[in-house]
Amino acid sequence: MLTYDDRYLAAMCKSPKRIPHYEHWSCPDAESYLTGIDYFKHPRQCRLKLKELYPELNLPIPQTDDPIARPADADDDNRDKNTVRWGDGQSWGWEHGQSYFKSPDQVFAFSPLENPDFRQIPGVVMNYDFSSEDVIYKQLFSLLPQECRKPIEGAFTCAGFYNTMFMWPLLTFGWELFLECCMDSRFERIMDEFAQINRRVFAALSRLPVNFIICHDDITVTRGPVCSPGWMKKYIFPRYEEFWSLLKSKGKHVIFMSDGCLDVYVDDVVSCGACGIITEPYTDFKAIARRHPEIMIAGEGDNRILMENNRDLIRAMVKSMYETAKITQGYMMCIGNHIPWNIPPEAVKTYLLASRENE
Repeated sequence: MLTYDDRYLAAMCKSPKRIPHYEHWSCPDAESYLTGIDYFKHPRQCRLKLKELYPELNLPIPQTDDPIARPADADDDNRDKNTVRWGDGQSWGWEHGQSYFKSPDQVFAFSPLENPDFRQIPGVVMNYDFSSEDVIYKQLFSLLPQECRKPIEGAFTCAGFYNTMFMWPLLTFGWELFLECCMDSRFERIMDEFAQINRRVFAALSRLPVNFIICHDDITVTRGPVCSPGWMKKYIFPRYEEFWSLLKSKGKHVIFMSDGCLDVYVDDVVSCGACGIITEPYTDFKAIARRHPEIMIAGEGDNRILMENNRDLIRAMVKSMYETAKITQGYMMCIGNHIPWNIPPEAVKTYLLASRENE
């Protein structure tokens, strides 16, 4: 008999009996606290115990139990002013494109199609060789966990792409040059070429043996949109509709992910074909649930409340999240602005137990 993962049911807006979690998790100290096993000394044992105690987290299990160096003891060579503590290590650098492109003239002279191998361009998070669909497919398939390398009906199997459209110029040229150049008519050719590269990408994604494609684009910040609705309707949303239609024609379901306050663009994203939205608590989730009860939403939980480490506040947050879940047919528990390394472990436990209490 076919069984359906609760996360699959939530993503498909099938109202699972238990509301599942989709957490952005990078808090090793919480893992050690919850399991009683030092994550850095025994990462595999720790995760196995965590899976036993909190299976709803669905965290991957390390292949080995080799100790992990604590970030405070990491090599100084792995750090610079542009990286920060991230989970059990350091983040990547944040100077997207700035060391490669120095002026608007360099931006307008660049051709993504003539330079499809982005492995040499620093700052592009998914900096692959994009020269052909087959080359891209092999790279994307190699990233899939073993359990996702064959079709599984009813499972929340996912692949993702970081540069859905908006992130391409942002990551390639950096924030400053992107914003300086994006209103110039010469930028249209560059965006068209990024779109042509993405036609290869989404054709490759459509071939993967997974049920969901998570399309990431940080089209908003905490205060709302970066670019105007007019700019987005010219350069971004038509491409979403095109790319996502390709995925849907191959039986894939699209979940859109963005940082920030997504209120202004929720309707556009839904109309382009997303079946779910993962964003941050700056967004009005209850408004989305009322307007679009047919889509899955996740990210309403707020790490600023967890940082307070106040049980009453955390329980009130969880209660409010469950109230939102009652409005929509698809909901996942998620601390949308992340559970980073400096969240008090006691607060994480309170959040997880409160989530169970409200089931």
